[in-house]
This record gives sequence, C-alpha cells and structure tokens, in this order.
Amino acid sequence: MLNLCIPCDSVARAVGADQVAEALAREAQRRQLPLRIQRTSSRGLYWLEPLVELESDAGRLGFGPVSVEDVPGLLDALATGEPGHALALGLVEQIPYLKTQQRLLFARAGITRPLSLDDYHANGGFEGLRRATLMEGDEVVDAVLESGLRGRGGAAFPAGIKWRTVRQAQAVQKYVVCNADEGDSGTFADRMLMEGDPFLLIEGMIIAGLAVGASKGYIYVRSEYPDAIRALNEAILLAREAGYLDVAGKAVAFDLEVRVGAGAYICGEETALLESLEGKRGIVRAKPPLPALEGLFGLPTLVHNVLTLASIPIILAKGAAYYRDFGMGRSLGTLPFQLAGNIRHGGLVERAFGLTLRELVEGYGGGTASGRPIKAAQVGGPLGAWVPPAQFDTPLDYEAFAAMGAMLGHGGVVLADDTLNMAGMARFALQFCAEESCGKCTPCRIGSTRGVEVVDRLIASTDPAMRESQAGLLRDLCDTMQYGSLCAMGGMTSYPVASALKHFPADFGLEAAQ
Repeated sequence: MLNLCIPCDSVARAVGADQVAEALAREAQRRQLPLRIQRTSSRGLYWLEPLVELESDAGRLGFGPVSVEDVPGLLDALATGEPGHALALGLVEQIPYLKTQQRLLFARAGITRPLSLDDYHANGGFEGLRRATLMEGDEVVDAVLESGLRGRGGAAFPAGIKWRTVRQAQAVQKYVVCNADEGDSGTFADRMLMEGDPFLLIEGMIIAGLAVGASKGYIYVRSEYPDAIRALNEAILLAREAGYLDVAGKAVAFDLEVRVGAGAYICGEETALLESLEGKRGIVRAKPPLPALEGLFGLPTLVHNVLTLASIPIILAKGAAYYRDFGMGRSLGTLPFQLAGNIRHGGLVERAFGLTLRELVEGYGGGTASGRPIKAAQVGGPLGAWVPPAQFDTPLDYEAFAAMGAMLGHGGVVLADDTLNMAGMARFALQFCAEESCGKCTPCRIGSTRGVEVVDRLIASTDPAMRESQAGLLRDLCDTMQYGSLCAMGGMTSYPVASALKHFPADFGLEAAQ
C-alpha cells in the first residue's frame, strides 16, 4: 500500500493539487495498485506545490511540483522504489528551506489533516487547554504576560496587558474577537493556519475566554477566504460536539461563531471591525475608550489577530519561559514571515525574531524570480516601508525596524527587482488609502487624495525647482498623515511614500540627498 499526502490548502489547489490527486487515484486504480491518499495542510513551500509526499520508514519523501502529466512516471517510480525521479526532493523535513525553520505555530503544517481531531490530539493539540483548566484565570494571564507575547499585527502591543485589562473589567458579558481580516498584500499566514490547523485557533480562543471571563467569541474572516470560512465552521462544530466549548469544571462556558466581512480593508482596524460586527458601517472609533473596556456592544472585549491567539496554546502547553527563549530584546517568540512578490522561493518561513532581512529574502527566498537585481522589499503590507538592500542586514525585530522608520506588521515581505518604479508605488499607496479610508478623519480622507495629486504633479514636472517643491510638500503631507490620522490606515500610508522618496529619489526625477 502506497500512502500519499497531498495538501488541500487553497494555494496548492489553485495550482492543481486536486487534479493531481484525482489523476493519481485514477491511474492507481487502472494499474490495480493499492494507494491511499490523505489531504493534509500545506507546509508552506509554495514554489514546490503541488507537493506529493510518500510515507516511508525513513519519513516522508517529497516530490514536486507535480503536474497531472507527471503522474504515470511518478507512479512508476513509487511502485518500483526507484529513488532517482526527476521531481524527487528527498526527505521533506531535510529540505533546507524547511529544516532550518523554528516552527511553533506551524509545527503541524503539512503533517495533519485539518479537520481531524485525532491528528490534532496526536500532535499535541489541546494540551494547552488542559493545563489552562488546572489554573486560575490570573495565572493564565500571568503566563501570557511572562511569555512576552506581543500582538502580531501592526502595533505589537503586549498581549498580556490586554488580557489583564479585560479580566479586571467588571461586566456581565465579555467577548473575545479574532481579527482574521487578513487584507495585507503578500500575507497568507492567517489563511494557512485557519485552513490547515483550525483547532489551534479555536483552542487559543477558548483559553482566552476562560482567562478573561468571556463566554462568547467571534472570528471575523474576510469574505475572500471561503476555504478558511468553511474549515473554521466545520472545526467549531466538531469541537462543540466533542465538548471543548463547554469546559468541565469551569464557571464560564464558551461558544464561538464565524462572521464574514464584506471586503473593506479598514475593517482590519480593530474598532472598525467591532463596528462591522455590530452590523454597522466599518468606521474607526476614537480611543479612548479602549475596546478592552468598551468594545463589542459597549462591553469589555479582547481583540487579537489569528497568530496572536494561536500562540496561546503553545505558551500554556510548554510554558512562558520556553516561548520567551525564542527571539531577541522585546521581540520574543517566533513570527511566520510570508515571502511573496518577485521571489524565487515564495512561501512561509517561521523563525524567531532576530534573523536579518537578507537571510530571509536571499537565503530562504533565493532572490528575485526574474533573476534581476533586488531593488527593495516592502515589509509589513501595502502600508509598509520600502527597505533597500543597504538595510537588509537589519535584524527582523520590532524596535530595530521602528528605528529606521519601518515596521514588521503581520510579517509579509514582498520583493521587487530593479524594474519597479517607486514613484508609481508611492502613488499606489496614496490611491489605496484614498479608496479604503473610512473617511472619518481629515488627514486620511483628504491627505490621501491630495497626495495622489502631488505625486502626479511631481512626476509630470520637468522643472527641477518645481519637483523639489512638490517633494517637500509630499514630505510635509506624510508627516501630517502619520501624526494626525485617527488610526493606522492614514498614519502608516506615509511609510511607503516617505521611504520611496528617501531611498529612490531618482524614480521621482529628484537628485539624491547629499
């Protein structure tokens, strides 16, 4: 019997995994070859998808990327035990891209079937919840504080402080809300986790509910993730039937519900998300009051993104000290970096904070897919700064990136070669902000629109003095948006614009600063 594993991840399926699985089943049946195919999560080695893995005594042997046309030859090799197939990758765990990673959140990626409670249990699932049920709520909150976990979104706020604030708040009802509105270009870690390991997110939310005294949780997922929505709904049903949402011996039972967004980027901002959850238009709220005190329906609410909540079971299962040993400075634990854009080896790389951007894009990513020189990497989504190769030796650390006017954000890294025009990318950032702004504050609503006009005048001008004047105006506008906007939408639009102006003045027709 040949046992094969093929990912059911939406990216693998988009490049033909379903067709390869069907072709393997048909061809094996025609040959009367005993074959079992399991659909697992993806390991995140996306340049090798569809990846087919053969279970062997030595471990899983990989073949990829496999097309339908490769199936007959692949079955010949598998049936005869020939090791020299052209698509053979050897032991998957030994592929350098994967071998050197430090996978905590994605430890089960590519190994387990997403909706199998048995697989989840067999690979350490629900151990964190088991330990949490033996602790008092304050002890759980203390563990999160001691771990040094920070929110895996743009602000990187210490998670334990949020937990303590919500726990201490007095209210008859509290909520836990998962922000799964992963709208940044080049990011896919949330989607991978929700599709491939949904019980991990569910376990993290149950622990959070028990710790802060919340009885209801919502997962707010973007509508563009139908496979993740389906996986979460099925996983919640399985967890409910197995009794995990009504933890024995605890005063607070916890239930979960998936809510689907309607395509507004601004709903990735926590207060706009809460407005949307309440059935209103997604408009940013002024703070204070903080959501931890007056959040969903005006009640105390713990809001985290997917990767933050999914880190909780690991901290509880292995201890705060174990988690804290990963990383550097105040950036502790691991972050799943997502490599996209013009990159040879696109995919997911989970490493502790502290490796350099060069190690990430050149070591793991292999440089540009085009083979041309690297021009820059945009780190942190469409509102992240453009980082030139001269700064690639900066460690991936919240404080180090903030010091150079950049941010890590959700860990998305989009690589570009030397053909990319940065004036066009600055204009795109401003246009994106103008289209996605909720319109509540003037710097964001008006500043983004005027910014597009300034960039257009700058690019169109042939007068050096006029260009310098417009560039100065654009820098002033960036300052106004950064420090005057109500939320990060307008505030962070300055990052790609200011960094493009600073590092690539020639693309704007400007002289380099002396």
